Amino acid sequence: MIFIERGEIDVLDGAFVVVDVTGVRTHIPIGGVACIMLEPGTRVSHRAAALAARVGTLLVWVGEAGVRLYSSGQPGGARADRLLYQARLALDENLRLKVVRKMYALRFGEEPPARRSVEQLRGIEGARVRRTYQLLAKQYGVNWTGRDYDAEDWDSADLPNRCLSAATACLYGVTEAAVLAAGYAPAVGFIHTGKPLSFVYDMADIYKFETVVPIAFKVAASKPVGNPERAVRLGCRDIFRQTKLLDRIIPDIEEILAAGEIARPETPVDAVGPALPNPESLGDAGHRG
Repeated sequence: MIFIERGEIDVLDGAFVVVDVTGVRTHIPIGGVACIMLEPGTRVSHRAAALAARVGTLLVWVGEAGVRLYSSGQPGGARADRLLYQARLALDENLRLKVVRKMYALRFGEEPPARRSVEQLRGIEGARVRRTYQLLAKQYGVNWTGRDYDAEDWDSADLPNRCLSAATACLYGVTEAAVLAAGYAPAVGFIHTGKPLSFVYDMADIYKFETVVPIAFKVAASKPVGNPERAVRLGCRDIFRQTKLLDRIIPDIEEILAAGEIARPETPVDAVGPALPNPESLGDAGHRG
């Protein structure tokens, strides 16, 4: 993925190009980028948006330093058959519970307690998450007082929370690209509900403590001078490659939804929309236009 701020994105010779305020042009290997995070001060031409749609690159409009997701394009968009399948699972409480239990098992590596409702499992999960934050903070030597930040006032958060916000924004961007490429709806969640990216949060949480949270605490512990968010993004890029995250998300989505034990669409995943790029071809996650 690539972050761009204060630049105009256009198309030149069939490729993305970013033009900064001085007129310097920087080419972007669009075919090797899963998503482009557009920070404040960025403008996108119609041709650039059309090219992104054709090659399956997700455009995501975020706040400064990637702290907040405002809007996004759709590289493939939800297919009616898969959307109906996903919605049926989410709307039936018994089916939804089966899916949530599978998410829990994948996330924690063990079966969830028996005879628990979705709300009870959510509470158990929340307690484990808070404990995991504490353990990781202790492991990396970070002073941790809890997850606390204001999306409207980025600089008011302490360094660990700023690093975590930047890291989770990276994870959400990649996860949303995978959800859309697979033909599902980001808003139709199972644990999270009522948000535009509920299903993205559901899926991203499975990988969060394996990938981006350790990176965020590692950077926070080093107390970098200047731009800690960039260091976080570079670390996220590397861990996504090492864990082959882009290769795993879509198969995991299919496995999780299959836990509902109802017939699913026969359409192959790679026929749903543009394929995600090979992780080895991803560019510098810290690139700035």
